Amino acid sequence: MSTNFPTEHCETCPAFTQLEQMGIDLEKFDRVIALAGNPNTGKSTLFNALTGLKQHTGNWPGKTVTRAEGAFEFNKVRYKLVDLPGTYSLLSASQDEEVARDFILFGQPDCTIVVTDATALERNLNLVMQVTEITDKVVVAVNLMDEARRKGLDVDTRSLARDLGVPAIPIVARSGEGIGQLLSTIADVIDGNIKTKPRRVEGTPEFQHAVNELVPMIEAAAPGIPNARWLAIRLLDGDATVEAALRDGTLNELVNRQQRAGVEFSKKMAVDGRQ
Repeated sequence: MSTNFPTEHCETCPAFTQLEQMGIDLEKFDRVIALAGNPNTGKSTLFNALTGLKQHTGNWPGKTVTRAEGAFEFNKVRYKLVDLPGTYSLLSASQDEEVARDFILFGQPDCTIVVTDATALERNLNLVMQVTEITDKVVVAVNLMDEARRKGLDVDTRSLARDLGVPAIPIVARSGEGIGQLLSTIADVIDGNIKTKPRRVEGTPEFQHAVNELVPMIEAAAPGIPNARWLAIRLLDGDATVEAALRDGTLNELVNRQQRAGVEFSKKMAVDGRQ
């Protein structure tokens, strides 16, 4: 399998500054992967399987929520893996949910793995659908396939992938089953060899009309903001956090920091080059 990844992470990419301000050090890494999932889906087991001893923990800047991140290499590409707090949704009802949502939305990782439990898929799909509302770059890891087989459950991951519009890879994180396929799929999604087309909730014509009206207003209020459509849906759902962020200019500041990436990192690279 061949890949066309750059040998250096793009220091001038808009998301680079935001990732650094979230506490993610991107030196010596080519790609950033977010790891999301409900509690008790085996997310931490997958994180440990991929990163081994190349990991460390700390707190998210300004938060009491623990952040775990690690590293691995696949096909000569260096990956930073960020383990997001286990959550059932991204609706910002708790600090854990806020951290996970903000990282996927504003950090713009190259791909997000959503770990699900093969024995309880219906319960897990709510989070999957919320993540795919934010980003196209998603791979669903259907974990605990051994438990599903033991219980006589037939999990059709091909049909699941077709219905979701993103790859769904069967794995057993604790034994390593399916990990190679998962990694190659992630690489192909990032590289564009696999085209994703997430199935998203359309809603009624009135709902779509309201979303279409809000999107340009949000883009005018915060130029360059990622995924104005998702923010519009959250506003229609009465998300007070998103509304407050638009009113007080927090979203604008996030975009402004992204737009300063080129200048800031040109200076940073010049300093690093002299060391």
